[in-house]
Amino acid sequence: MSERDATRVLSLYEGFFSGGARVVHSTVVAGLHAQGRQRHSVLSIHHEVRRESTLQSMADDQRYRTLLAAGVRVASLGRPADTPLSAGVTEAEAEAAARRASAAHVVLSLKEQPLGLVDHPAFPDRPVVVALHRSDPEHQGPALDHLRRAARTGRVAAVVCCAESTSDAYRAAGVPAHLLRVIPNGVNLARFRPVTGARRLALRGARGLPPDAVVVTYAARYDPMKDPRLFLAAARRFVEGSRAGHVVMCGAGMSAANADLRRDLDATFGDRPDLLARVHLLGIRQDPELVLAVSDVVALTSSFGEAAPLCLIEGAMCGAVPVTTAVGDSARLVEGIGLVTGTDPGEIAAAWAEAAMRRAELAPALVAARPRFSHVRMLSAYASTIDRARRGAGLTVAV
Repeated sequence: MSERDATRVLSLYEGFFSGGARVVHSTVVAGLHAQGRQRHSVLSIHHEVRRESTLQSMADDQRYRTLLAAGVRVASLGRPADTPLSAGVTEAEAEAAARRASAAHVVLSLKEQPLGLVDHPAFPDRPVVVALHRSDPEHQGPALDHLRRAARTGRVAAVVCCAESTSDAYRAAGVPAHLLRVIPNGVNLARFRPVTGARRLALRGARGLPPDAVVVTYAARYDPMKDPRLFLAAARRFVEGSRAGHVVMCGAGMSAANADLRRDLDATFGDRPDLLARVHLLGIRQDPELVLAVSDVVALTSSFGEAAPLCLIEGAMCGAVPVTTAVGDSARLVEGIGLVTGTDPGEIAAAWAEAAMRRAELAPALVAARPRFSHVRMLSAYASTIDRARRGAGLTVAV
């Protein structure tokens, strides 16, 4: 297909930072761009983002670098971190966004927040596909109103939901059912795969983990939604009950630089520094597949908001048994390959121990589940949704 015939797609990001939604969306954009039938570009509203006590420039983000390496053009409106989009869109921002959107056939919005920009009168009339990755529309503030208004006025051609729980929640919040499409999250199976033998031992050693350690990994940002205090309460029970037990925490805010996390650790382990020594804080990682590959269990203790948590999928594909609270589609994701718990710390710790003990037993099921979580299916479904949006609009855009 020639450059002239390819569908041109502009993705809108509120900003670049680590997180499952941005990982998934960037995988989609880079993957579809590489196939050649669609030509993708990205516009980030913020050039830096502050989350979990961390200020990060767009250029420092791994997803930004991945997109550039794939040949995807990435630009920013230059908005600073401490100026939310809810504060209003400036005329200069609206004009810059309009110029880029005018050259696209379809606009792809990462979550509903960028629709505040689409809602501006200067923004061109282009079909919009909105990609949603949470199950709590009531917590999205004015962004939900922008989504409902855009759907009502016909600006939105489709709303992609990564989970059934997302679709159900947004339908109940007033998004028309005919716009909702469920496209399950997927990962690159060549990257996320089990590691065994000497390679696994070497990776453990590089992270200060004993060869015979029972490793539970918590790959999440420090956020109330993830309930890190519940995780730490369960971690205390787990390492108390297992002399081989070790806990790894990675993600935004999961480092000693986070004062809130330090206070939580002191409150949970202050009387037992020997147990705290088996809690490993790794912060943001660019190699999550290697962290998960040395793990026996991948844990999630979220209390709300989750849809189809990427950490559970990535961990399972690396051979770690997923253990999760029943939030969003988490229970459906781990059915047959992991365990679901309540919110009692003792129950969670016991589930981790059981999952680690059953890891060899569950290994065949984890392998058999791999095709279900392949990103290839996800890319195909996104490509079809975007193509339908272009055909429905009947747009011809000059190159």
